[in-house]
Amino acid sequence: MGALTHLGRAALPSVPGVNQLPGIRKVRPEQFSGVTVRTPARAIDAGHVARYAAVCGFPAKDTVPVTYPHLLTFGAQMEVMASPDFPWPAMGSVHLENTITSHRPISPTETLGVEVSVATTRPHAKGTVVDFVSTITAGDEVVWESVSAYLVRGRSREDAPHGMSFEAPEGRITWRLDEGLGRRYGAVSGDLNPIHLYPLTARALGFKRQIAHGMWTKARCVAAIENRLPDAVRIEAAFKKPVFLPATVAYGVDGSGDDWRFALRNPRDGAPHVLGRATAL
Repeated sequence: MGALTHLGRAALPSVPGVNQLPGIRKVRPEQFSGVTVRTPARAIDAGHVARYAAVCGFPAKDTVPVTYPHLLTFGAQMEVMASPDFPWPAMGSVHLENTITSHRPISPTETLGVEVSVATTRPHAKGTVVDFVSTITAGDEVVWESVSAYLVRGRSREDAPHGMSFEAPEGRITWRLDEGLGRRYGAVSGDLNPIHLYPLTARALGFKRQIAHGMWTKARCVAAIENRLPDAVRIEAAFKKPVFLPATVAYGVDGSGDDWRFALRNPRDGAPHVLGRATAL
């Protein structure tokens, strides 16, 4: 199923009238009991890996970038969001956090299976957090896992957590991001959400301009240090303020060996776009 088809199906429950049709109408949040989607094992496309690496700034090497397997889970995540058993609309949710656990390097010649599940929710100061848990396997071996946390906005609860945060360095290196970045990353990732594409499409959804994908910002931060990371690693990232394109951002990193901290910031006031850390398993 193509990326646009995945996105279209996930967006249908947000369309008034259509959202009441059989097979599209969703259960209420209090009825939610979990959703799991599995996809058959498929060979990695080495050409796709190369295109992803180029867009995200990873050097050429004989293993896939540690963030690349997230793309393999995207279709299954959209299927979960499109399921009538998933109560919340895909449109309007906010990607808050992502944690990747890579158990070993993955070769671009491997065949991998994907499972994505959502089983529980947790409170947030601005609504409800839904955790998408992804597992990638090579045969019976779990090689890569991730948890993507999405905020569904709702009633404010000031006594609830605000999400993860890290002590992270100041930005020291500036990167210039052009206005077409979201379209290039969208083409390779399959995430063609209109908020990332053009000023007009972003404004239609409440943004002043298109914004960079959160997972691109994480990938670009990781690309700058991937060759120094251990083979078995956990990489956490908290997405803070959006990056409106075009933009100049400031990257900072600090650490060594088994423990790294990184940040992507606004160079004018130091406000964080991404705060993250990478630690050995």
